[in-house]
Amino acid sequence: MSILVDLNQVLISNLMKQIATTPKSELDENLIRHMVLNSLRSYAKQFKSQYGDIIIACDSKKYWRREIFPFYKAHRKKDRENSGLDWHLIFETLNKIRDELKLYFPYRVLEVEGAEADDIIAVLTARMSPNENILILSSDKDFVQLQKYPNVFQYSPILKRFVTTADPKQFIKEHILRGDRGDGIPNFLSPDNTFALGERQKVISKKKLVEWVNSDPKESCITDTMMRGYKRNQLLVDLDCVPENIKENIVKAFDETKPGTKQKMLNYFIQNRMKYLIEVLDEF
Repeated sequence: MSILVDLNQVLISNLMKQIATTPKSELDENLIRHMVLNSLRSYAKQFKSQYGDIIIACDSKKYWRREIFPFYKAHRKKDRENSGLDWHLIFETLNKIRDELKLYFPYRVLEVEGAEADDIIAVLTARMSPNENILILSSDKDFVQLQKYPNVFQYSPILKRFVTTADPKQFIKEHILRGDRGDGIPNFLSPDNTFALGERQKVISKKKLVEWVNSDPKESCITDTMMRGYKRNQLLVDLDCVPENIKENIVKAFDETKPGTKQKMLNYFIQNRMKYLIEVLDEF
């Protein structure tokens, strides 16, 4: 049994909730560290007895998707700049904590060059789900598609509930057609640079969406532009499309990564003067 944690997604969403009640002037490395570690502790306490060991999936600095689609998540930098938060401090601290988790915590912490946490979670889910229960800890809707595998569950820390779907294969088909505005991917009818130019997407009616979801794209994509848009989006959002070399590196990283020990974690808490976390050490 395994709990697959989408580290940045989970921690940034938790951080945003905390920041809402914390003056920006008080946001420093120690406060962020405590927020991050306390979040992991609470998830371990809530789910470890039922779903087993925690495996932490991290985003690489470079994404293979951006190499093939330059507009991928391109707007996020601008959004962060407009937020008024010190994102340099936040990411610098999160990266530091990620490295500390690798060294001192009793978890496998995986970071694979060119891969996002989504890729790591998808590859490990496909590999392990036939033989064990898998809990994906993330609020990202993209993971719903992985419920096509047996024994796969997803819990959203933002919604504080399990996320389910009646038909994961229909979900991914619709996701390909609609695209993903949050990641800068327009619907399959619209040009690559739609969001970058601030333009509106071409409209997909509900009737047409149902028709396309229930048909073979080889038949429904009646123009080269439609087929190109479909293949573009499938490559970007369908987690079956992770490149083979990335898959191989993820499996290798998993097999070769060894978790730290609770003694190392205790020494880390002592060194960082985390009295409260020392008292709840067994909850990690």
